[in-house]
Amino acid sequence: MTGQLAAILPDLSPLRSSRDFRLLWVQGLVTNFGSFMAMIALPLQIKDLTGSPFAVGAMGAVELLPLVVFGLYGGALADAVDRRKVILLTEAGLGLLAALLLVNALLPEPLLWPLYVVAAGVSALAGLQRPALDSLLARIVPHDQLTAAAALNAVRWQLGAIAGPALAGLIVTYAGHATAYGVTIMGFAVSVLLCLRLSPAPAAHDAVKPSLRGIAEGARYAWSRPVLLGTYAIDLAAMFFAYPNTIFPFLADELHAEWALGLMYAAGSIGSVVLSLTSGWTSRVRRHGLFVVFGAAAWGLAVTAAGWFSHIWVVLLCLAIAGAGDMLSGLGRSTIWNQTIPEELRGRLAGIEVLSYSVGPQLGQVRAGSMAGWTGTRPAIWGGGLACLASVGLLAAALPKLVTYDAATDEDALRRRAQKEAATAATAAVSA
Repeated sequence: MTGQLAAILPDLSPLRSSRDFRLLWVQGLVTNFGSFMAMIALPLQIKDLTGSPFAVGAMGAVELLPLVVFGLYGGALADAVDRRKVILLTEAGLGLLAALLLVNALLPEPLLWPLYVVAAGVSALAGLQRPALDSLLARIVPHDQLTAAAALNAVRWQLGAIAGPALAGLIVTYAGHATAYGVTIMGFAVSVLLCLRLSPAPAAHDAVKPSLRGIAEGARYAWSRPVLLGTYAIDLAAMFFAYPNTIFPFLADELHAEWALGLMYAAGSIGSVVLSLTSGWTSRVRRHGLFVVFGAAAWGLAVTAAGWFSHIWVVLLCLAIAGAGDMLSGLGRSTIWNQTIPEELRGRLAGIEVLSYSVGPQLGQVRAGSMAGWTGTRPAIWGGGLACLASVGLLAAALPKLVTYDAATDEDALRRRAQKEAATAATAAVSA
C-alpha cells in the first residue's frame, strides 16, 4: 500500500537535490498568492467602475502588445545576462506597480485609466521575467527530474491560484480593493528577499547580446521542430477559444450565484492541484505529446459543459475538470520544452513559450468579452469550448510528430540529455 501511494504522490526529488529550486519554489508560492489577489481585484474594480463586459475584456487587449514585445526581448535577454538579476529586478518592478494600484484605490474616486496602464506594465515585466524563470529550471534541476519539477511548480502555482482568488473575492467584498492590493505588495516584498538568496546564473561566455537577429534565430529553431510547434499551437488555440475567466463575474450574476465568484476563479486551480498532487506516475511516462493533446481536449470539453449547465455546483465541477486537463497539457509542454531545447537557445525559446501560453489567455479575454456582449455569457463559454475541441483535433492531425513524441527515442531529447550529463561531469571534475 505504501509503495502504491508513493507511486501516485508527487516526486519530491527536485526539492531535495537543488537549493535554488527550493528557493524558487517558496518565492513563487509567496508571489503567486499576492499576484492572484491583484489578478482578481483588478477586473472586479473595472467591472465596478464600468459595469461593462467589454471594458473588462479590453484589459486583455491592453496587455497583449507589451507581452509580445517584452516576452520576445526577455527571451533574448535571458540568454545574454545573469538570469537571477532579471528575476530580481522584475519582481521589484511588479511590487511598485502594485503600489500604484493601491494609491489609486485609496483615492476618493478611483480612476479607470491607471488600471489599464498598470495592466500593461505588469504584462511587460512578466514578459521580461518569465523567460529567465523558465529557462533557469533546466539548469538547476537534473534532466531526469524535469517532469517532477514541472509538477511541483504546478502545485506551487495552483496553491496560490486557489487561495488567492477565493480570498480576493472575500477581501474585495468586505475590505475593498485597496486591501487586496496591499496584500499583493507584501507578497512581492518577501519575494524580493528570497530572490536575493539565489545563486548567480550568468550567461555563457560566448553569449550574444540581445538582438532581433538572435530572436529570429530562436524563432527559426522553433519553426523547424514540429513537436515544439505543436505544443505552442495547441495551447494557443485552447486558450484563445476556451478561456472564460474574464466573464466569470457576469456568469455568477446570470446564475444568481454572486457568492460563488471566488470559487469560479479557484475551481480550475483545484482541479489542477488535484492532478498535480497525484502526479507521481507522470515521471514514468515518455509520450508527453499525448499529455498535450488529451489535456487540451479535456479542457475544451469541460469548458463546453460549464457553459451549458446552469446548476452552480455542476458548473464548478466542470471548471475543476477543465483545470485538471489544462494541468496535464501543461506538464507535457513543460517537459518537452526542457527535454529538447539546447541551453544556448533556452532563453529565446522560453520567450516564445511565454507568448504561446500567455497571448492565448489575453486574446481569449477579448474574444470572451466581445462574444458575451454579442451572444450572451453562456453561449460565449460553450461556443468557445466547442471551437477549442475542433482546433485541437485539427492540429493533432496536422502535426503527428507531437502525438508520437517519445522521450526515449526523440533525437533532440537524447542530444539535450547528453549535453546536460557532460556539463554535470565537467562541473564535478572542476570541484574535485
